[in-house]
Amino acid sequence: MPKTKKALKRARSTPKGRQVDPQALEDIQKLLESAPRRRDLLIEHLHKIQDRFGCLSAPHLVALAAEMKMAMAEVYEVATFYHHFDVVKDGDAPPAITVRVCDSIACEMAGSHQLLHQLPDLLGPGVRVLHAPCVGRCDTAPVAVVGQNPVPHANVEKVAALVHANALKHPRRDSTTPHPHLDVVTPGHIDYASYRAQGGYELARSLDGGAKTRDEIVAAMEDSGLRGLGGAGFPAGRKWKTVAAGPAPRLMAINIDEGEPGTFKDRYYLERDPHRFLEGALIAAWAVGIDEIYIYLRDEYHGCREILETEIAALRANPPYAIPAMHLRRGAGAYICGEESAMIESIEGKRGEPRLRPPYVAQVGLFGRPTLEHNMETLHWVREILEKGPGWFAGHGRHGRKGLRSFSVVGRAKKNNVHLAPAGITVAELIDEYCGGMLDGHVFYGYLPGGASGGILPASMSDIPLDFDTLNQYGCFIGSAAIVILSNHDTATQTARNLMKFFSAESCGQCTPCRVGTAKALTLMTQTSWDQPLLKELSQAMVDASICGLGQAAPNPALSVMKYFPQEIK
Repeated sequence: MPKTKKALKRARSTPKGRQVDPQALEDIQKLLESAPRRRDLLIEHLHKIQDRFGCLSAPHLVALAAEMKMAMAEVYEVATFYHHFDVVKDGDAPPAITVRVCDSIACEMAGSHQLLHQLPDLLGPGVRVLHAPCVGRCDTAPVAVVGQNPVPHANVEKVAALVHANALKHPRRDSTTPHPHLDVVTPGHIDYASYRAQGGYELARSLDGGAKTRDEIVAAMEDSGLRGLGGAGFPAGRKWKTVAAGPAPRLMAINIDEGEPGTFKDRYYLERDPHRFLEGALIAAWAVGIDEIYIYLRDEYHGCREILETEIAALRANPPYAIPAMHLRRGAGAYICGEESAMIESIEGKRGEPRLRPPYVAQVGLFGRPTLEHNMETLHWVREILEKGPGWFAGHGRHGRKGLRSFSVVGRAKKNNVHLAPAGITVAELIDEYCGGMLDGHVFYGYLPGGASGGILPASMSDIPLDFDTLNQYGCFIGSAAIVILSNHDTATQTARNLMKFFSAESCGQCTPCRVGTAKALTLMTQTSWDQPLLKELSQAMVDASICGLGQAAPNPALSVMKYFPQEIK
């Protein structure tokens, strides 16, 4: 019987799919050196390739997958999820220099659109100019970033000077390359030796030595009234107690991925006093029984990353006692990773997509273990609360509220900065007492009480105490205490459009209500006359059905405009 064509077909000599290029594999092996090839280090390894070669080429991704013994699809889906990875086709590398111009709300108010319009022609085809979501420097808007070098109060001359000098790295204090605002981007910090000389880590060391019991410390945190300062506001002491009750080993994840437009308080403290939160983390680790600490830092904070790498190394080299292992992990440009479960997915080397709950992170978190998740600023206050007593912290506050708040204030006030003020202060008091009033020629018109997702309120409602739970009845919340001040030069509708554009771009795409809802809402909001019944119906669907807080809170600015600024959309 004659053989069929199928039978005569020669067997495949190689597996299906793209084959590993020997030169690319050699590149990857040299780059990774002796670093572990664990799955959770995938994003760290992708960063190494991006930093070294300026992009992620197909041969390098295939070689990395082979070296880490992962499917190419897994590597590709992670690499394409994050904004800061340039996945390119063969021979299609981006220009050597990328300039990112922030176009989030504070920078748009400061004129970033002019930079985006002027820079491409000025810098030429050899430089790539991209718009970027909030880079966490809203107090110095407008902001551009040349490579990894931030440019506060940016204009075309400042950006062009750094491009022509090829100054692509965040400058150090002793940098010989001129920078127009060196003291602003690198203000100088208290290093390990100085912190120890000032009594740093003595409290943590004494607790480890038995000065007080764990129950006493947890009770003190509960009595202080300290709540999570990343946005959710969950009582810190109660969280410690919950995680401590879980089975060992227990882990800690510290969230420094502050991507909320208008927020920069974590960067402010980290650039100046990094060991303050590190000691707070060690105290929390001792009280809860934590085995390992993971610190997740947003990728835009290149200067902060160098600070942490240096200071954690110094702490490890000369620890005050036997401290838990500390791991610094680098984000890759994804706002969604500020959500605690998305951050944990990212730390594990995956796409930053929020998890369904239950189970909660405190029960089944990082690597499936009970996890104490905290915002950096929450831990920043631990040492001072325990040294001065819980009554010291609780003794601050106005209008019946307790505690202190670090308000990131941006917009049309005279002093845009982090202002430490009593919890419960009103925005009118904040502007007058801390911000030096409104800019000349500007009349207070409205404000965002909680960053991009916290809603928008008119100036006529400037007497509401700013704190957790005080704004809910108005359809708003304080979140991370980012206050954006609007004036008669602004409109609530344009502000809301800017915010919805941000949410649409930053949706992780996992759930349809958020992925489709933010895009559809933005389309409706670009119309001169809003279809309010449809926008309200869409907003309700997003609130009810989105997996995480991004989709649930994204409609807040639009709903605020329809409720408090109806004159703008009639």
